[in-house]
Amino acid sequence: MTLAALTPDLAKQFAGIALGHVRREYPNNLDHALSRPEDARTPRDLHPIFYGSYDWHSCVHSYWLLARLLRRFPELSFAPEIRALFDEQFVAEKVAGECAYFATPTARGFKRPYGWAWLLKLAAELALQDDPRWSRALAPLAEVIAQRFRDFLPLATYPVRVGTHFNTAFGLRMAADYAAVTEDTALVALLVQTGWRWYGADVDCPAWGEPSGDEFQSSALIEAECMRRLLPRQDFQPWFDRFLPRIAEEEPATLFRPATVTDRTDGKIAHLDGLNLSRAWCWRSLAGALPADDPRYAVMVKAARHHLTEGLPHIASDYMGEHWLATFAVLALENEV
Repeated sequence: MTLAALTPDLAKQFAGIALGHVRREYPNNLDHALSRPEDARTPRDLHPIFYGSYDWHSCVHSYWLLARLLRRFPELSFAPEIRALFDEQFVAEKVAGECAYFATPTARGFKRPYGWAWLLKLAAELALQDDPRWSRALAPLAEVIAQRFRDFLPLATYPVRVGTHFNTAFGLRMAADYAAVTEDTALVALLVQTGWRWYGADVDCPAWGEPSGDEFQSSALIEAECMRRLLPRQDFQPWFDRFLPRIAEEEPATLFRPATVTDRTDGKIAHLDGLNLSRAWCWRSLAGALPADDPRYAVMVKAARHHLTEGLPHIASDYMGEHWLATFAVLALENEV
């Protein structure tokens, strides 16, 4: 059973979208606390690299998107423009400006954990590029964010299970890629320990709150994907069996029904296109962790296909989705099943 793949044509489309907005400063939804009048500054003044794409976190993961497409399709027409962009943006002076923002007292929780997760995911992707200069340049900011995780996770008694930016399972899952690429065994251990502490005892997930009106992640599926990424197969399989025990019967039914999107010009409602794409990513990835003869396998691949079919046509319907949806489309298309 096959699913759609990330083709050169789609890569070209997605690269064009991201290149069109990573340096588009306005409109901009600033997440910025002011301590004094002079703190009222423009996005570009506050964030020398990540000032575009409507908000900081979307700009970060749009750079990840471009880096991933460059590594996958280095000979396509968009590659020189991406390389030139990275040469201009990933330089010591601009990275220092981004670090300086995080050094302010009011930025302690800035973009926690979603933006943190994507910054580390970007750093991991840059570390895999043929050109090491971009990774070396971003490394100081990546270390700032890695230390944020090290400081925060021991203090976080409870996980956050909403399907928006505050979801902690997503944070652990993406940070795990960075920890693996950088061979930071202490960070890996902290992420795994935290995953067990937060989610290890979860059983028979009802997914009763899904979807709500502005979610772009499934709190149930991203938790499962988090644990798949953190745990060895022999530990993940029994945990997953307990967590979602009725997948073969397509239960909980809500996880198998794509979300309905009624207004793509509304930024919150447009999140639901992202929910369909992120569910496709999770279903696809989780299916890949099962044997092909597992009765759940075909059910999960079918669910991934259904959600992907609903989400892919709407990547660029309106800027409220266009500034970020291609990233989740790539996540959904990249896992091979």
